Amino acid sequence: MDIIANYGTTLVLVAALFGFLMAWGIGANDVANAMGTSVGTKSLTIRQAIIIAMIFEFAGAYLAGGEVTATIRNGIIDSNAFADTPDLLVLGMIASLLAAGLWLILASYFGWPVSTTHSIIGAIVGFAVVSIGPEAVQWSKFGGIVGSWIVTPAISGIIAYFMFISVQKLIFNTDDPLNNAKRYVPFYMFLTALVICLVTIKKGLTHVGLHLSNGEGILLSIAISIAVAFAGWLYIRGQQYNPQDDSKMHFANVEKVFGILMIITACAMAFAHGSNDVANAIGPLSAVASIVAAGGEIGGSSHIAWWILPLGGIGIVIGLATMGEKVMATVGTGITHLTPSRGFAAQLATAATVVIASGTGLPISTTQTLVGAVMGVGLARGIAALNLGVLRNIVVSWIITLPAGAILAIAIFYVLQACFS
Repeated sequence: MDIIANYGTTLVLVAALFGFLMAWGIGANDVANAMGTSVGTKSLTIRQAIIIAMIFEFAGAYLAGGEVTATIRNGIIDSNAFADTPDLLVLGMIASLLAAGLWLILASYFGWPVSTTHSIIGAIVGFAVVSIGPEAVQWSKFGGIVGSWIVTPAISGIIAYFMFISVQKLIFNTDDPLNNAKRYVPFYMFLTALVICLVTIKKGLTHVGLHLSNGEGILLSIAISIAVAFAGWLYIRGQQYNPQDDSKMHFANVEKVFGILMIITACAMAFAHGSNDVANAIGPLSAVASIVAAGGEIGGSSHIAWWILPLGGIGIVIGLATMGEKVMATVGTGITHLTPSRGFAAQLATAATVVIASGTGLPISTTQTLVGAVMGVGLARGIAALNLGVLRNIVVSWIITLPAGAILAIAIFYVLQACFS
């Protein structure tokens, strides 16, 4: 308690610095892999991807993130265990932010798409074990985390597989692919808009004073989706297509139609990510700020100070702009060759899996969901279409993320204790 009383302002400033670093890592890794399919298919340039991320990450965090964040992310440790020693929790959260941020930046440097959620969970577990003991950790939660390494990619992979197969049968494997694209793509736009709306409503819009029942939410989602599909139909009809582009069966005009959809799904991915994973950076930071402000009292949840959300948003955008290119390349071109139609199937499957997971309480990683979806699209073209070497590296990076976060957090926690004792 003396540490909080004597160094409260310093602790919050250090936490803010490390929270910014964590947000930087999230931008370099998580946002980069969310944008990777759009950039890899050349539907968006890197600059356009950054602009979309800036707008929709902020919108997702503000509209669907709410004003209150859980003090202990995912309930992985018992906050009551720290009731008598809140200074250990504050130092541990600061150590976790730095540990997870360093691991994400290292993974981004090597182009590994890893889970930011698992990075921060590993870090929090690491400091909890050495500060209080193993009894402070809710070990039962780990079954869901390990299971998500298999279940999450499998669900998104299956959805992406059948989504791409439907595109092949309805459009590409027909006598008139372009006209069939004009006919069926508005339907895919409807599906895309429906998933985006359901993600938004499922996350909740109470922050802006909009309270909807499940039935009202579904009806509103359908109405918005019909409007999007109609607007898309008008836009596609108004586009000029050059018959010479398709002279060698390259389906360039068809892919141009799907390129429009890729931009919509990129916005959806950014919004869904902003509403969910930004909390990995601002959650521990908000916990530190609220505990220090309360003089050491630990609450189950904390109100987010006005400056925390912009700090996280700015860090994410800078991370994407400065270090996001390698992870974008891994997801967009490293796993399998993506075209706009394939990328669309992967991104829509990812967003759909987020809806399923949020409705059933399934633990989920956006990264693993997207990688599974890209794999599903690749498998639709045969196992030879997948780069198994890249996939092996990705899976290994997933497995070592938890222990890497824990080991780094333990080392940093001891250093912080020595500095502030």
